[in-house]
Amino acid sequence: MSLGENLFEPGRIGDLVLPNRLVMAPLGRARSDLATRAPLERVATYYGQRASAGLIVSEATHVSPFSVSRPGGSAIHTQAQIAGWKQVTKTVHRQGGRIFQQLFHLGRKAHVERLPDNRIPIAPSAIAAIGDVPVAGGLAPFPVPRALETGEIQGIIDEFHLAAVNSRAADFDGVEIHAANGYLIDQFLRDRSNRRQDLYGGSIENRARFLLAIVDAAVNVFGASRVGVRISPHFTQDGIDDSNPASLYGYVAQELDRRRIAYLHVIEPDTIAPPERIAPHLRTHYSGALILCGEFTHESGERALTERRADFIAFGRLYIANPDLVARFRLQAPLNAPDPATFYSGGDEGYIDYPSLTPALAEVS
Repeated sequence: MSLGENLFEPGRIGDLVLPNRLVMAPLGRARSDLATRAPLERVATYYGQRASAGLIVSEATHVSPFSVSRPGGSAIHTQAQIAGWKQVTKTVHRQGGRIFQQLFHLGRKAHVERLPDNRIPIAPSAIAAIGDVPVAGGLAPFPVPRALETGEIQGIIDEFHLAAVNSRAADFDGVEIHAANGYLIDQFLRDRSNRRQDLYGGSIENRARFLLAIVDAAVNVFGASRVGVRISPHFTQDGIDDSNPASLYGYVAQELDRRRIAYLHVIEPDTIAPPERIAPHLRTHYSGALILCGEFTHESGERALTERRADFIAFGRLYIANPDLVARFRLQAPLNAPDPATFYSGGDEGYIDYPSLTPALAEVS
């Protein structure tokens, strides 16, 4: 197989025909306004530089003031934030790109010091995540969260619905529901973090109810063809896990297929041994576009497409350092190396100053 056999073919996600099969994965970069969490001008520049991707998925964006991450993280629950994001989408669209907004809530992975009135973080059950969170004085253990009352859960679903309304007002092409990486929706899905005894706990159907209600709320705003979902079946770093992931994610995939959403985005690194991969299992339950993500290279991404393990490949760190990744892959040109020291440092350095290919080379692609 020669490089370029599949990645540069057009592909369909929902009702969008994309010019290539490279997806820019969601990447938190902490470059929004420190006070308002609204995107700054540099954020529009950053995404506009990467508009040649078949699809951009924005950084994870908070749906609520009670979901607050590191300083500079972004949100979509105020008019100022909508206005900031509107400049981002305008820039991406002007460059011919397409961009979905990823919506999330931290749940138990928030910290008291960052939440309004020092409130205790919420979760399906009062079980702390394993690990530390950056706070003003350094690192602190994740706090024990407060288990949501059954009557409170619809209010969280409503926050996601309003966030989708705000995303549409900001002219995003769609939204991706972040049900991965141990955040609130993932906490509901998995039986190690969800010990509830009500309609949102116990059986797989009950644990998936929260996610599916949020998906339905987003579909109500954008239509099914403009809604995606991201999951991370192999993520266990913060103590989140499930006793039967194949059954859990098979059910989720089946229900998402029934809703005819635009895509399912699965974090499954190419380094996962074939017998442990869950994407082939999901293929038997989900017939829509499947995106794979996880330290893929040009070559391994092409291989995954050729083996029909995925329809699109999402690239993360490579997009941090290579705004013109599509052109570099097409030309098999050298890649810039990302600088981890500037991932969350704020400012333009390590954000919008990575060089692109010379115009003459880029035009060849």
